[in-house]
Amino acid sequence: MKPSREIGVVGHGAYVPRYRLPGSEVSRVWKGGACMSPVKEKSVPGLDEDVITMSIEASRNAMARSGVDPRRLRAVWVGSESHPYAVKPSGTVVAEALGATPHVLAGDLQFACKAGTEALQAAFGLVGSGAADYALAVGMDTAQGRPADALEYTAGAGGAAFVVGPADDACALLEGSLSYVSDTPDFWRREHERYPQHAGRFTGEPAYFEHVTRAARELMDGLGVTARDYAYAVFHQPNPKFPMKAGKLLGFSTAQLETGMLVDRIGNTYAGASLLGLSAVLDRAKPSDRILVVSFGSGAGSDAMSFCVTERLLERQPLAPTTLEYVSRHSPLDYAGYARLRGKIVMA
Repeated sequence: MKPSREIGVVGHGAYVPRYRLPGSEVSRVWKGGACMSPVKEKSVPGLDEDVITMSIEASRNAMARSGVDPRRLRAVWVGSESHPYAVKPSGTVVAEALGATPHVLAGDLQFACKAGTEALQAAFGLVGSGAADYALAVGMDTAQGRPADALEYTAGAGGAAFVVGPADDACALLEGSLSYVSDTPDFWRREHERYPQHAGRFTGEPAYFEHVTRAARELMDGLGVTARDYAYAVFHQPNPKFPMKAGKLLGFSTAQLETGMLVDRIGNTYAGASLLGLSAVLDRAKPSDRILVVSFGSGAGSDAMSFCVTERLLERQPLAPTTLEYVSRHSPLDYAGYARLRGKIVMA
């Protein structure tokens, strides 16, 4: 997908809660400490935090970097699989908090872990068509995982927001994007079920690797570039192994991948995972750097996007807290504190 006019990211911002649950603590409670955790620790929302409050924080950071008057936003879209309301949009609350209402599109998107890039694709389409000059896309999730399930080790919280605008105001130009989807039921949650279910190793092949590598290869082929042309590559991070393996299959080096790799310190932030990685890369990228981002959402699909950094990024990087500043905040929890914050104990 190449828009009708040149567009790009005008501002970016992140948010990650400060609470951390070590994987060893989950293992201690459910496995007697004998099980190795796939991540060091994961981020956990506080009692007063949900997708809406975290989206507002990330969006304010993105707006600060963009310098755009909120009243010029023509869309505020929030992608998540843990919206606090089953019926009531998160997008309207975020738009109101930013001062973007009333003349703005607002709503929510859902496509498992690629709900955030789905929102970003929608913003690309709206701004790229000329129907709007600026739009805001957010990918944000809270920690979800059934007690003792493998997901409980990795299901983190946090995400990022991006203001999309015209090329003459962009700090990272969009070179092109491509989506690759199929009906591959590797992960799901039916209505009224509290926790998602997953198909175990089936989530690797034919789900994650098939969609991520196909989307990336077809986008790079369409743009006439290879892995060597990129300074950074960011892939969806359900665990530390999957994105590294996908990157190596596509020809990327560890050095190209490590800046956007945050999963071992905060877990898999679902709709926010690949966008948090992009935010971390934009915090340190330099003009002319090329960035590849590939999301993955169970069910299943991937969005691949290619960006080229402009000179404007250097002046905007210091205007809001960096992604790693949020990641580095650290308030450790034991399992009891985690169970309290996440409402794991349900009284009959």
